[in-house]
Amino acid sequence: MNRITQRIGRRAGIAAGITSLVVPMTIALGTAPAQAASCNVTTGPYQKQVEKFLGRTVDGRQSLADCQAIQAFQRKHGITPTMGYAGPLTWRTMNTMIQQKAAGSNPNKDRRCPTNKGRIACVDLTRQLSWIQDGSRLKYGPVPVRTGKDGTETRTGAKKIYWRNINHWSTLYHVSMPYSQFFDGGQAFHSTTKSMWNPPGSGGCVNMTSKDAKAYWNLLRNGDDVFVYGRKPGT
Repeated sequence: MNRITQRIGRRAGIAAGITSLVVPMTIALGTAPAQAASCNVTTGPYQKQVEKFLGRTVDGRQSLADCQAIQAFQRKHGITPTMGYAGPLTWRTMNTMIQQKAAGSNPNKDRRCPTNKGRIACVDLTRQLSWIQDGSRLKYGPVPVRTGKDGTETRTGAKKIYWRNINHWSTLYHVSMPYSQFFDGGQAFHSTTKSMWNPPGSGGCVNMTSKDAKAYWNLLRNGDDVFVYGRKPGT
């Protein structure tokens, strides 16, 4: 083998070695944008509040880890778009949760739900909470609920349960409404499989978990009072 052939061979080997280093690097770099594309790494207007709620480092700057934590919260509660952005809807949902927790075991501290009616089911639209009380004594709850969205709000005021159907089927929405207790036209307490914090809300009914709807079914009767007050955030 002459010297020219040896040089060509050495150059080819070096080129192959460089290629073997470059290809994996290109692949590695190619995967990062794909991951980032599913996550909005832009700092949102409620960044610090959302970071604090999620137990993240509160620096007011969006990171990929922040985005992924926000995304997990959004997926859990059906908040769309699920991009991990600390926007108004995500923070509104978290803030409602904070208010619900603050209610503790005294949700009627401000006595906005009547205490002179005996047994009554109270619905606070502002905090998305409901409970049953007898006079001023708490009988059940408070529990998170999912009320009517903008345009189909749960109507406020004094009501009474007038019809109950444990296995109700909605001919309007074509969905099952277990443990239905109607108190205002087509508006009722009933269970749903959706998250209680799933936006934008119901068609007007007071959605509950199956456990809570069953408890309401066992505690309430036709003729029992219902009082709805406040205003749901976003309506």
